[in-house]
Amino acid sequence: MSDDRSAAPGPVDPQEPDGDPTGSAPAAGSGGTARAPKKKRPFWIEFPILIVIAFVLTFLIQTFLVKVYYVPSGSMETTLHGAASGGDRILANKVVYDFRDPQPGDVAVFKGPENWVPEVRINSPSNWFSSLAASVGSVVGIAPPDEKDFVKRVIATGGQTVECCDATGNVMVDGRSLDEPYIYEPIPFVPGVQDCQSVPLSSRCFGPVTIPEGQIWMMGDHRSDSADSSYQCQGQPPGNGAQCQGPVPVDNVIGKAIFIVMPPSRWGTIGNPDIDPSAQALALSSGAGVSTAAAPALGLLGTMVLRGGVAMTPGRRRRRRTRRAERRTAR
Repeated sequence: MSDDRSAAPGPVDPQEPDGDPTGSAPAAGSGGTARAPKKKRPFWIEFPILIVIAFVLTFLIQTFLVKVYYVPSGSMETTLHGAASGGDRILANKVVYDFRDPQPGDVAVFKGPENWVPEVRINSPSNWFSSLAASVGSVVGIAPPDEKDFVKRVIATGGQTVECCDATGNVMVDGRSLDEPYIYEPIPFVPGVQDCQSVPLSSRCFGPVTIPEGQIWMMGDHRSDSADSSYQCQGQPPGNGAQCQGPVPVDNVIGKAIFIVMPPSRWGTIGNPDIDPSAQALALSSGAGVSTAAAPALGLLGTMVLRGGVAMTPGRRRRRRTRRAERRTAR
Protein backbone atom coordinates (compact mmCIF):
# COMPACT_ATOMS: atom_id res chain seq x y z
CA MET A 1 0.00 0.00 0.00
CA SER A 2 1.27 3.34 -0.98
CA ASP A 3 1.52 6.19 1.51
CA ASP A 4 -1.19 8.78 0.56
CA ARG A 5 0.48 11.39 2.71
CA SER A 6 3.62 11.28 0.58
CA ALA A 7 1.56 12.10 -2.53
CA ALA A 8 -0.21 15.11 -0.99
CA PRO A 9 1.17 18.48 -2.03
CA GLY A 10 3.06 20.37 0.62
CA PRO A 11 2.33 23.94 1.76
CA VAL A 12 3.01 26.65 -0.79
CA ASP A 13 5.51 29.36 0.11
CA PRO A 14 3.83 32.74 -0.58
CA GLN A 15 7.24 34.25 -1.34
CA GLU A 16 7.76 31.86 -4.25
CA PRO A 17 4.81 31.94 -6.72
CA ASP A 18 4.38 28.75 -8.69
CA GLY A 19 6.04 28.86 -12.07
CA ASP A 20 8.07 32.02 -11.40
CA PRO A 21 11.35 31.26 -9.67
CA THR A 22 12.23 34.96 -9.58
CA GLY A 23 9.27 35.82 -7.35
CA SER A 24 7.91 38.52 -9.68
CA ALA A 25 4.43 38.50 -11.14
CA PRO A 26 3.82 39.15 -14.83
CA ALA A 27 2.95 42.73 -15.70
CA ALA A 28 -0.80 43.35 -15.88
CA GLY A 29 -2.15 43.34 -19.40
CA SER A 30 1.10 42.12 -20.85
CA GLY A 31 -0.01 38.61 -21.58
CA GLY A 32 2.51 37.23 -19.14
CA THR A 33 5.53 38.94 -20.70
CA ALA A 34 7.55 41.79 -19.11
CA ARG A 35 7.20 45.27 -20.65
CA ALA A 36 10.30 46.57 -22.37
CA PRO A 37 11.89 49.62 -20.69
CA LYS A 38 11.17 53.01 -22.28
CA LYS A 39 13.90 54.10 -24.62
CA LYS A 40 15.83 57.12 -23.33
CA ARG A 41 16.07 60.20 -25.53
CA PRO A 42 19.47 60.93 -27.02
CA PHE A 43 21.45 63.63 -25.24
CA TRP A 44 21.48 65.84 -28.33
CA ILE A 45 17.66 65.98 -28.18
CA GLU A 46 17.24 66.22 -24.39
CA PHE A 47 19.79 69.00 -23.83
CA PRO A 48 18.12 71.63 -26.09
CA ILE A 49 14.76 70.86 -24.45
CA LEU A 50 16.24 71.53 -21.00
CA ILE A 51 17.79 74.78 -22.25
CA VAL A 52 14.44 76.00 -23.61
CA ILE A 53 12.66 75.13 -20.35
CA ALA A 54 15.33 76.95 -18.32
CA PHE A 55 15.02 80.10 -20.47
CA VAL A 56 11.22 80.08 -20.26
CA LEU A 57 11.28 79.74 -16.46
CA THR A 58 13.92 82.47 -16.18
CA PHE A 59 11.88 84.77 -18.41
CA LEU A 60 8.72 84.26 -16.34
CA ILE A 61 10.51 84.77 -13.04
CA GLN A 62 12.26 87.95 -14.21
CA THR A 63 9.07 89.32 -15.76
CA PHE A 64 6.76 88.83 -12.78
CA LEU A 65 8.78 88.19 -9.60
CA VAL A 66 12.39 89.32 -9.45
CA LYS A 67 14.86 90.64 -11.99
CA VAL A 68 18.63 90.90 -12.12
CA TYR A 69 19.97 94.38 -12.86
CA TYR A 70 23.47 95.55 -13.63
CA VAL A 71 24.66 98.63 -11.70
CA PRO A 72 26.19 100.83 -14.43
CA SER A 73 27.47 103.86 -12.54
CA GLY A 74 29.16 104.71 -9.27
CA SER A 75 26.24 106.84 -8.04
CA MET A 76 25.44 104.37 -5.22
CA GLU A 77 29.00 103.79 -3.98
CA THR A 78 29.88 102.26 -1.63
CA THR A 79 26.53 100.56 -1.04
CA LEU A 80 26.58 99.30 -4.63
CA HIS A 81 29.62 99.13 -6.89
CA GLY A 82 29.37 100.51 -10.41
CA ALA A 83 31.14 99.36 -13.57
CA ALA A 84 34.37 101.13 -12.61
CA SER A 85 34.54 99.01 -9.43
CA GLY A 86 33.58 95.71 -11.02
CA GLY A 87 29.86 96.27 -11.49
CA ASP A 88 27.44 94.69 -9.03
CA ARG A 89 24.46 92.72 -10.27
CA ILE A 90 21.51 93.14 -7.96
CA LEU A 91 18.21 91.34 -7.51
CA ALA A 92 15.13 93.60 -7.55
CA ASN A 93 11.87 92.44 -5.98
CA LYS A 94 9.18 93.44 -8.51
CA VAL A 95 6.12 92.60 -6.39
CA VAL A 96 6.83 94.16 -2.98
CA TYR A 97 5.53 97.57 -4.10
CA ASP A 98 2.26 95.99 -5.21
CA PHE A 99 1.41 95.82 -1.49
CA ARG A 100 3.03 98.99 -0.16
CA ASP A 101 4.52 102.21 -1.50
CA PRO A 102 8.28 102.84 -1.50
CA GLN A 103 9.52 103.99 1.91
CA PRO A 104 12.37 106.39 2.81
CA GLY A 105 15.59 104.41 2.98
CA ASP A 106 14.62 101.86 0.31
CA VAL A 107 17.07 101.29 -2.55
CA ALA A 108 14.97 101.00 -5.70
CA VAL A 109 15.34 100.46 -9.45
CA PHE A 110 13.24 102.82 -11.58
CA LYS A 111 12.79 104.35 -15.00
CA GLY A 112 14.14 107.88 -15.08
CA PRO A 113 11.72 110.67 -16.07
CA GLU A 114 12.02 111.96 -19.62
CA ASN A 115 13.88 115.11 -18.54
CA TRP A 116 16.60 113.17 -16.71
CA VAL A 117 20.01 112.84 -18.34
CA PRO A 118 21.16 109.19 -18.53
CA GLU A 119 24.12 108.36 -16.29
CA VAL A 120 25.54 105.97 -18.89
CA ARG A 121 25.47 105.77 -22.66
CA ILE A 122 24.82 102.33 -24.12
CA ASN A 123 25.80 101.66 -27.72
CA SER A 124 23.03 100.15 -29.84
CA PRO A 125 23.65 96.65 -31.28
CA SER A 126 25.51 96.95 -34.58
CA ASN A 127 24.12 93.77 -36.17
CA TRP A 128 21.50 91.08 -35.75
CA PHE A 129 23.84 88.81 -33.79
CA SER A 130 24.60 91.54 -31.25
CA SER A 131 20.89 92.31 -30.98
CA LEU A 132 20.10 88.63 -30.35
CA ALA A 133 22.86 88.36 -27.76
CA ALA A 134 21.54 91.46 -25.98
CA SER A 135 18.01 90.03 -25.91
CA VAL A 136 19.20 86.70 -24.50
CA GLY A 137 21.43 88.48 -22.00
CA SER A 138 18.51 90.59 -20.83
CA VAL A 139 16.57 87.43 -19.98
CA VAL A 140 19.31 86.03 -17.75
CA GLY A 141 20.52 89.37 -16.34
CA ILE A 142 23.92 89.66 -18.03
CA ALA A 143 23.13 92.24 -20.69
CA PRO A 144 24.29 95.88 -20.43
CA PRO A 145 21.82 98.07 -18.52
CA ASP A 146 19.13 100.19 -20.09
CA GLU A 147 20.44 103.76 -20.08
CA LYS A 148 17.10 104.99 -18.66
CA ASP A 149 17.23 102.60 -15.67
CA PHE A 150 18.44 104.17 -12.42
CA VAL A 151 19.26 102.76 -8.98
CA LYS A 152 18.87 105.27 -6.13
CA ARG A 153 17.68 105.56 -2.53
CA VAL A 154 14.24 106.87 -1.56
CA ILE A 155 14.66 110.05 0.51
CA ALA A 156 11.11 111.45 0.68
CA THR A 157 7.63 110.45 -0.46
CA GLY A 158 4.42 112.17 -1.53
CA GLY A 159 3.32 115.01 0.75
CA GLN A 160 6.73 115.50 2.37
CA THR A 161 8.95 118.56 1.89
CA VAL A 162 12.63 117.98 1.21
CA GLU A 163 15.46 120.51 1.11
CA CYS A 164 19.16 120.96 1.64
CA CYS A 165 20.75 122.00 3.75
CA ASP A 166 20.67 122.54 7.51
CA ALA A 167 23.48 124.46 9.22
CA THR A 168 25.85 121.49 8.94
CA GLY A 169 24.95 120.44 5.39
CA ASN A 170 22.43 117.65 6.04
CA VAL A 171 19.34 116.98 3.94
CA MET A 172 16.10 117.84 5.73
CA VAL A 173 12.65 116.30 5.35
CA ASP A 174 9.69 118.14 6.89
CA GLY A 175 12.14 120.36 8.77
CA ARG A 176 14.05 117.48 10.39
CA SER A 177 17.65 116.65 9.53
CA LEU A 178 18.36 113.15 8.23
CA ASP A 179 21.07 110.89 9.61
CA GLU A 180 22.57 109.26 6.50
CA PRO A 181 25.60 107.12 7.42
CA TYR A 182 25.74 105.59 3.92
CA ILE A 183 26.74 108.85 2.13
CA TYR A 184 30.00 108.60 0.17
CA GLU A 185 32.00 111.65 -0.97
CA PRO A 186 29.42 114.39 -0.35
CA ILE A 187 29.34 117.62 -2.33
CA PRO A 188 31.57 120.28 -0.68
CA PHE A 189 29.81 122.31 2.04
CA VAL A 190 31.60 124.62 4.49
CA PRO A 191 29.36 126.48 6.98
CA GLY A 192 29.87 130.23 6.70
CA VAL A 193 32.14 129.87 3.66
CA GLN A 194 30.41 127.73 1.06
CA ASP A 195 26.87 127.01 2.20
CA CYS A 196 23.28 127.86 1.26
CA GLN A 197 23.73 131.55 2.16
CA SER A 198 27.05 132.16 0.44
CA VAL A 199 27.73 133.53 -3.03
CA PRO A 200 28.07 131.34 -4.93
CA LEU A 201 25.90 128.71 -3.25
CA SER A 202 27.20 125.28 -2.43
CA SER A 203 26.07 122.84 -5.13
CA ARG A 204 24.66 120.72 -2.34
CA CYS A 205 21.80 123.19 -1.78
CA PHE A 206 18.30 122.76 -3.22
CA GLY A 207 14.65 123.33 -2.36
CA PRO A 208 12.50 123.32 -0.40
CA VAL A 209 10.48 121.00 -2.66
CA THR A 210 7.11 119.53 -1.67
CA ILE A 211 6.75 116.10 -3.26
CA PRO A 212 3.41 115.62 -5.06
CA GLU A 213 1.28 112.63 -4.08
CA GLY A 214 2.18 109.57 -6.10
CA GLN A 215 5.81 110.66 -6.50
CA ILE A 216 9.07 110.14 -4.61
CA TRP A 217 12.44 111.88 -4.18
CA MET A 218 15.45 109.72 -5.11
CA MET A 219 19.12 110.39 -4.35
CA GLY A 220 22.34 108.42 -4.84
CA ASP A 221 24.59 107.57 -1.90
CA HIS A 222 27.56 108.98 -3.85
CA ARG A 223 26.21 112.51 -3.67
CA SER A 224 29.01 114.14 -5.68
CA ASP A 225 28.53 111.76 -8.63
CA SER A 226 24.81 111.08 -8.97
CA ALA A 227 22.29 112.31 -11.54
CA ASP A 228 19.33 112.11 -9.18
CA SER A 229 16.35 114.16 -7.99
CA SER A 230 18.50 116.81 -6.32
CA TYR A 231 20.73 117.09 -9.40
CA GLN A 232 17.82 118.69 -11.26
CA CYS A 233 17.83 121.79 -9.03
CA GLN A 234 21.14 121.91 -7.14
CA GLY A 235 22.67 125.34 -6.74
CA GLN A 236 19.41 127.22 -7.31
CA PRO A 237 18.53 130.04 -4.88
CA PRO A 238 16.04 129.20 -2.10
CA GLY A 239 12.44 129.49 -3.23
CA ASN A 240 13.01 127.97 -6.67
CA GLY A 241 11.87 124.52 -5.57
CA ALA A 242 8.74 124.76 -7.70
CA GLN A 243 10.95 124.73 -10.80
CA CYS A 244 12.70 121.52 -9.77
CA GLN A 245 11.96 118.51 -11.99
CA GLY A 246 13.38 116.00 -9.53
CA PRO A 247 10.37 113.99 -8.22
CA VAL A 248 9.89 110.53 -9.75
CA PRO A 249 6.43 108.99 -10.33
CA VAL A 250 5.88 105.88 -8.21
CA ASP A 251 4.62 104.17 -11.36
CA ASN A 252 8.18 104.42 -12.73
CA VAL A 253 9.51 102.22 -9.93
CA ILE A 254 10.43 98.74 -11.17
CA GLY A 255 11.34 97.08 -7.90
CA LYS A 256 13.15 97.18 -4.59
CA ALA A 257 16.83 96.19 -4.61
CA ILE A 258 17.17 93.39 -2.08
CA PHE A 259 20.32 91.37 -2.79
CA ILE A 260 23.72 91.54 -4.50
CA VAL A 261 24.04 88.38 -6.58
CA MET A 262 27.32 89.04 -8.43
CA PRO A 263 30.24 88.96 -8.00
CA PRO A 264 30.35 86.18 -5.35
CA SER A 265 32.66 88.25 -3.15
CA ARG A 266 29.87 90.82 -2.83
CA TRP A 267 26.99 88.48 -1.96
CA GLY A 268 24.70 89.96 0.66
CA THR A 269 21.49 91.83 1.37
CA ILE A 270 21.15 95.53 0.57
CA GLY A 271 20.59 97.68 3.63
CA ASN A 272 17.47 99.83 3.82
CA PRO A 273 17.73 101.94 6.99
CA ASP A 274 14.64 103.81 8.10
CA ILE A 275 15.63 107.43 7.52
CA ASP A 276 12.13 108.90 7.88
CA PRO A 277 12.63 111.60 10.55
CA SER A 278 9.07 111.27 11.84
CA ALA A 279 9.56 107.53 12.35
CA GLN A 280 12.93 108.11 14.03
CA ALA A 281 11.41 110.67 16.39
CA LEU A 282 8.54 108.32 17.27
CA ALA A 283 10.93 105.45 17.97
CA LEU A 284 13.12 107.61 20.22
CA SER A 285 10.15 108.99 22.16
CA SER A 286 8.74 105.50 22.77
CA GLY A 287 12.12 104.03 23.68
CA ALA A 288 11.94 101.53 20.83
CA GLY A 289 14.77 100.98 18.41
CA VAL A 290 14.32 101.44 14.72
CA SER A 291 14.85 98.14 12.94
CA THR A 292 17.18 98.36 9.96
CA ALA A 293 17.27 94.64 9.18
CA ALA A 294 15.38 93.45 6.14
CA ALA A 295 13.93 90.02 5.36
CA PRO A 296 13.73 90.09 1.57
CA ALA A 297 13.45 86.35 1.12
CA LEU A 298 10.43 86.06 3.45
CA GLY A 299 8.81 89.11 1.89
CA LEU A 300 9.24 87.69 -1.58
CA LEU A 301 7.88 84.31 -0.50
CA GLY A 302 4.83 85.97 1.02
CA THR A 303 4.07 87.93 -2.13
CA MET A 304 4.49 84.81 -4.26
CA VAL A 305 1.97 82.94 -2.09
CA LEU A 306 -0.55 85.78 -1.99
CA ARG A 307 -0.34 86.74 -5.63
CA GLY A 308 0.71 83.52 -7.30
CA GLY A 309 3.53 85.39 -9.02
CA VAL A 310 1.36 87.91 -10.91
CA ALA A 311 2.63 91.48 -10.74
CA MET A 312 0.26 94.40 -10.23
CA THR A 313 -0.02 96.78 -13.15
CA PRO A 314 0.71 100.52 -12.79
CA GLY A 315 -3.01 101.23 -13.25
CA ARG A 316 -3.92 99.09 -10.26
CA ARG A 317 -1.18 100.78 -8.24
CA ARG A 318 -2.68 104.17 -9.06
CA ARG A 319 -6.16 103.02 -7.99
CA ARG A 320 -4.78 101.71 -4.72
CA ARG A 321 -3.07 105.03 -3.96
CA THR A 322 -6.21 106.96 -4.92
CA ARG A 323 -8.32 104.93 -2.49
CA ARG A 324 -5.73 105.48 0.23
CA ALA A 325 -5.74 109.25 -0.38
CA GLU A 326 -9.55 109.32 -0.29
CA ARG A 327 -9.57 107.53 3.06
CA ARG A 328 -7.11 110.08 4.47
CA THR A 329 -9.30 112.94 3.19
CA ALA A 330 -12.43 111.38 4.71
CA ARG A 331 -10.81 111.32 8.11
